Amino acid sequence: MTSDATGDRPAAPRHGRGEDQVATVAELVERARGLIRPGQRGILGITGPPGAGKSTLAEALVAALDGDAALVPMDGFHLANVELERLGRRDRKGAVDTFDAAGYAALLRRLRDPEEECVYAPVFRREIEEPIAGAIPVPRHVPLVVTEGNYLLVDRGGWAPVRGLLDEVWFLSPPEPVRLERLVRRHEQYGKSPEEARAWAYGSDQRNADLVRATRDRADLVVRLLE
Repeated sequence: MTSDATGDRPAAPRHGRGEDQVATVAELVERARGLIRPGQRGILGITGPPGAGKSTLAEALVAALDGDAALVPMDGFHLANVELERLGRRDRKGAVDTFDAAGYAALLRRLRDPEEECVYAPVFRREIEEPIAGAIPVPRHVPLVVTEGNYLLVDRGGWAPVRGLLDEVWFLSPPEPVRLERLVRRHEQYGKSPEEARAWAYGSDQRNADLVRATRDRADLVVRLLE
């Protein structure tokens, strides 16, 4: 990992498109393992549109790395429903402006700080559709943090610092019919009717997906995962 003069964050990411590849989970585990450096903490970002499989891959990586990695999802920075109502954004929950982006960037800075004994991150609970603060402990000895979410490569507003705080970012790009099927199924699992699930996936989620897809050229790796 190349660091800047402060020693606590990576150098600015290179510009231009990263490599494209088809990969297995096992191959990606080995690539993630290569980000672990003695005496340093690396942060790997996994991004892609809604339904791309980010959470599934991130969980698999952390499990395979067996104590050498911690999972810190971006979704813990959802704004609370009461705040979304106040802002008039409740019907767009999940959109780029319905998160505390600056708070997420601040957490990444803390995760890079070698003086932090333990950093506590929030988690998003889908069963109540709300974030819960202080739910994920990341002790200082954990050498790799895996963070996943839609907007890691967005370069405006509070999201702009995020890319520079990540050592590597992978963009998941499954076939579109597969992604949409997953998304509809997920909405159904969390209580939406088939009609509501499809309307959300092809409406609000699709607008978010279009924004995320436009950021893929900032990734180090664009990957289609072999199931």
